[in-house]
Amino acid sequence: MSDNTSYIIGTDIGTGSAKTIRLGVYSGAVLGSFQQAYPTLHPAPGYAEQDPEALLAAVKAGIREMAAAAGGPPLAIALSSAMHSIMAVAGDDTALTPLIIWADNRSEIQALALRDTPEGINIYRQTGTPVHAMSPLCKIRWLREQQPALFAQAAMFPGIKEYILHHFFGHYITDHSIASATGLFNIATRQWSDEALTAAGIRAHQLPAPVPATHILTGLKPAVAAELGIPADTPFIVGGSDGCLAQLGSNALDTGHATITIGTSSAMRMAGLQPVTDAERRLFTYLLTDDIYITGGASNNGGVLLQWLVRDFLKQPLDNLQSLISAGLQAEAGTLICLPYLQGERAPIWNSHATAAFIGIQPQHSTEHFMRAALEGICYALRSIRDPLAATAGAIHKISVSGGFTASPGWIQLLADVFGQSMHVRQQQDASAIGAVMLAAEALKLPPIAGLQHQHEKIYTPDMDRHVVYNQRYERFIRLGEVVLKQ
Repeated sequence: MSDNTSYIIGTDIGTGSAKTIRLGVYSGAVLGSFQQAYPTLHPAPGYAEQDPEALLAAVKAGIREMAAAAGGPPLAIALSSAMHSIMAVAGDDTALTPLIIWADNRSEIQALALRDTPEGINIYRQTGTPVHAMSPLCKIRWLREQQPALFAQAAMFPGIKEYILHHFFGHYITDHSIASATGLFNIATRQWSDEALTAAGIRAHQLPAPVPATHILTGLKPAVAAELGIPADTPFIVGGSDGCLAQLGSNALDTGHATITIGTSSAMRMAGLQPVTDAERRLFTYLLTDDIYITGGASNNGGVLLQWLVRDFLKQPLDNLQSLISAGLQAEAGTLICLPYLQGERAPIWNSHATAAFIGIQPQHSTEHFMRAALEGICYALRSIRDPLAATAGAIHKISVSGGFTASPGWIQLLADVFGQSMHVRQQQDASAIGAVMLAAEALKLPPIAGLQHQHEKIYTPDMDRHVVYNQRYERFIRLGEVVLKQ
């Protein structure tokens, strides 16, 4: 068989778009890709919602395009998905709510009421998920308290991947890594946590059945198979969360090997063989497979901050984003400080009240200076995750980066200079989808995909003179953040 006909499709259901790749199992090369965007709606302050049908359509389009371009069926299809989404579904599978995504902060009051109680602390220790408005646990508590009639109608509370798999196969299941990001899943017992279920006010049968990430689904609905242009017996691998799969897709499962992903949001993570929890509850620990745990921290504010800056503040088309990033990187560094907390913040401060700010504005500051400050602020926020991650999960010897930001070499160099550590780039934007394909190969008991283990890496080495300067600015960033967050 040729590499063109022996392929696996990987789909990453992200916050801003669904990215689908076709990867050859012999070469490990990405033979094709397709991306379809969808909007996030903000109908009220603190709300962040999406239309699940729009996401379903984007996933279908990607699979259909990749299969048609190959001229033959895939060996398998594997799914990756953003974490922390939830929606309420009635007994007849009618959606009662839109998809409520990770960026939604409406359940902030419910999270604060639970977070520091003995119950909340124990839930964190069981689940590895900080009690925060991002988590489905808190979102369900909000629905129960604020929309009791709707809550009473809900027979199931799936996330987006579970909703899509139900559309494809007719039953609700979730993988362990998505489940462990809900705040409802005991990562030691691999079952829904009784204590977390009680806190949410639901029962286990109202959540999708948890299965390993390598679980294989067959029996695709004939109508869906026809729509996708693939055989109904095509195996689907349930897959995992985008963060865990980015770790796998970046070949970063070895000790001391961290990853950074910057897309709509951003995160830093590291793999381990045992679950670990941070005494100050600044980090998450999610389960990928039975012997791989991913510990790290996520920031609410990655590319979404730049999109806001371009579209809403500078009043320019988003098509200009890359050129504005390039121009910003040419501006003088550090003349403005940006606290990037546009959508509140998760790790390490876990403060839904946090707000963004530009500090130090003077008449000479231009569009380029604001862009430069925003880029630096995103890098500083990620650096603030590194110290608790190293203290909890172990020393960090290597950092691999992925996500949309890798389209900008200057931004990668800035990150290296801020951290004072080299940044390794293996592939550009497909780490989560590639991780899903690698998981599929394991599930199908295929040999390791040739080429993925030995791909060329581009290394961005820090300028240590700049790092000394950035250390001073980072300390100012932390001090300013402490002052602003107290207000």
